[in-house]
Formats: sequence, C-alpha cells, structure tokens
Amino acid sequence: MSLVDEVTRAGYYPELVLGTLNTAVAGEEILADLVQAETVFDDAVHRHLTVLALTSTRLVIVHVDDAPREDGLPGALATSEAVPVSRINSVGLTRGVSEPANGGGRLTEMTLALAWGSVRRIDLEPAACGDPECQADHGLTGVSVPDDIVVRVAAGVEGDEALARAEHFARVLSAATARAAAHA
Repeated sequence: MSLVDEVTRAGYYPELVLGTLNTAVAGEEILADLVQAETVFDDAVHRHLTVLALTSTRLVIVHVDDAPREDGLPGALATSEAVPVSRINSVGLTRGVSEPANGGGRLTEMTLALAWGSVRRIDLEPAACGDPECQADHGLTGVSVPDDIVVRVAAGVEGDEALARAEHFARVLSAATARAAAHA
C-alpha cells in the first residue's frame, strides 16, 4: 500500500496531511514511511495522525490534531519537523511477542521511540530520606528522559499489515542511522 493510500485510508484530513508532508519533504524521495492514526476518547473524541517519512537525509514527521475553532466549526493543526538522520541519536525498539518459546514468538506489537534531543520529559516525585521519622521537605527528585517521538503499533488494533509496515520502517531507519553514524 502506498503512503498516499495509507493516509487516505486513515480518513483524517488526507489533503491537509499530504500537503503538509509534501511541503516538508521538499521533493526528496521517501524511502520508508509509517502512518499512525489515533483516536482518544476523553471529554470528547480527539483524533490525531502522525506520519513518519524517511528520506536519504532526513526523518520528516507530520502530526495533525483536531483544533476546534472559536466559532465551533472543526479545525485542525498540522505540524511538521524535519530531523537530519545524522542527528538521530537513539532508536529504541520494543517488540511484544506471543508464545516466545515457539521459535522466538509471533510479533504482536511494536513500540518505536526516537530521540534527537529536541524534547525531554521530566518525571518528578517527592524526595525522601532513609529515616522513617523524618518530617523534613527534601525537595524533588526525578528523571529526565528523551521524548522526541514514540509510536506504538499493535496487531490487535491496527492489524498485521500495519505491524509489518512498522517493522519495515524500523529496519530501514535503523540502517540509515547506522550509516550516518559510520560517516560521522
């Protein structure tokens, strides 16, 4: 299935998504792509679409969110970011499998976490000391972790074909970042 077909099938403002992607890619050939549609049910229904497009030089990310207008009519925000492949310093891949003792198992889900130092997440909690009687305020302690983009694809939600595309994208991206690191 082509990238245009995937975006169209997602059904979430395909013209906006593809137009934003076309501008950000700027004529480069797309070597691999991953489309992730997500619907969140909160106080209302919120939709999101993320497209990762890998070229020979850059990872282009397009993210589109619902953004209702003040007049109550539907609206959307489309954001793109282009990251040089050489700047990607971490490709984290978590693979979930069923029946791992049976030939390594069958892939059921995959989480791809990419970091290039643009965004960090800080998880804080109250600091404590070892004295159970202590009532002093010890401030906060925490962990700062890269959080540029995380995409999860599950066969049970998106289907086996989407999971296979995610695995292909991860393989092509990993090879591209390895080549970039070797030339650095």
